[in-house]
Amino acid sequence: MTEELNKKIEFQELGLKDYKDTWDYQEELFQNILNLKIKNRREATSEETPNYLLFVEHPHVYTLGKSGDISHLLINEEQLKQKGATFYKINRGGDITYHGPGQIVGYPILDLENFFSDIHKYLRLLEETIILTLKDYGISAERSKGETGVWLDVGTPFARKICAMGVRASRWVTMHGFAFNVNADLGYFDNIIPCGIEGKAVTSLNVELGVKEVPVDEVKEKLKKHFSALFEAELV
Repeated sequence: MTEELNKKIEFQELGLKDYKDTWDYQEELFQNILNLKIKNRREATSEETPNYLLFVEHPHVYTLGKSGDISHLLINEEQLKQKGATFYKINRGGDITYHGPGQIVGYPILDLENFFSDIHKYLRLLEETIILTLKDYGISAERSKGETGVWLDVGTPFARKICAMGVRASRWVTMHGFAFNVNADLGYFDNIIPCGIEGKAVTSLNVELGVKEVPVDEVKEKLKKHFSALFEAELV
């Protein structure tokens, strides 16, 4: 028997939530999908595998990917405490990044076999979701060759990153995702070498638009619209 393809994605708005608590929750959803896929193959059943998209904001936190370099964190434990920030070494790809209030973090936990079996395509569609959202605000964004994420003014001395990405996948099930700076406090990026890339700046949507604050809920709706269209999925 073949597994049924489920193109529905359950959307969950988690609000402001501790990084570790959210990571544990991701792991739970991720493992449940994996277990179901293993069961389907072992028992020749075709129970539908679920998909999720989580939106969350985290309190100030730095995370280091499994291939990252700890020297890219430029402050010590005491300085982290002074800044009200935490640090975790985690199991996604990529180097070091920052999460904090004013940043939309998206965690798609998908069984990609419901959509397509191609991690490269998956990453490009995540980037395209951000690129199209920025286009809605009149901002031209693009990819930078060899550097995952979304950038502005690539190839110029003013190149700057507006969205970082790092994912984990096993048996075509994904977790982790993207961090889109909307109203982010960019000062926190001064404490790291973002994504391990030296000499390039970081920016935020409100800075690019020259406003104090962009309505976050409005941005989330645009992200959801483009994400569901690109994945040819229904958000429920």
